[in-house]
Amino acid sequence: MVKDVIKSELIGLGLKKGDKVLVHASLKSLGKLPDAAKTVTDAFLELLGNEGTLLMPALSYSSVTKENPFFDWGHTPSCVGGLSEYFRTRTGAIRSIHPTHSVCALGKEAGHFTESHFNERTPVGSNSPFFKLKQAKGKVLFLGCGLKPNTSMHGVEELVTPPYLFGEEREYTLRISSDETIKKTYVPHGFAGYIQRYDRLLDVLDPEDYGIGKVLEAEVYLLDCQVFWKKAAEVLRQDPFYFVDRA
Repeated sequence: MVKDVIKSELIGLGLKKGDKVLVHASLKSLGKLPDAAKTVTDAFLELLGNEGTLLMPALSYSSVTKENPFFDWGHTPSCVGGLSEYFRTRTGAIRSIHPTHSVCALGKEAGHFTESHFNERTPVGSNSPFFKLKQAKGKVLFLGCGLKPNTSMHGVEELVTPPYLFGEEREYTLRISSDETIKKTYVPHGFAGYIQRYDRLLDVLDPEDYGIGKVLEAEVYLLDCQVFWKKAAEVLRQDPFYFVDRA
């Protein structure tokens, strides 16, 4: 079965039962795969087992904007790919509450990772699932999408606060349920005049810091959160513009 092949290749990369892993993905990179989103999700969940936790970003920055500052927790779709959107609607998945940088999770610690994101005023602060994953010695896996869409790097930036990072605070309307709608002020990321270059992370890491291989036709990277947060922050403190280019 294709699912078993996927599991075997993920194990070869270093993923194991009980892990806590955040997945960024491009489904089309896998090649022709019927029912791809379900097959891939099932493979991850079976591999991780009852003690593991699977997380995926459910970012919504393309639809929840300055012009449309409205987030519906139960219905606003993810804008970062088909796997992410499938996972958001998967039975049992828990979504964190943040207008632009929410995360969904399934597994033993899904509640822990998602429950306090609402308390943040920034996208990837210490109450976010991204930060909690680092604290929990979790992993981030990039499935066929390269290292550029590494949302966790925003957490590194929030620790160091380079000059380009934050924009002007903004009020959002959040619909939490059919009976509860609230307004909350956030400080969004800015990046005005800059392009993110998180692929440079490989130049910061040593070969033993990450796994690289293939899953079906997709190139895959598996990174240890604590290692890359630490090394990326060290570089960013020396050069605040290391992970960006001017637009």
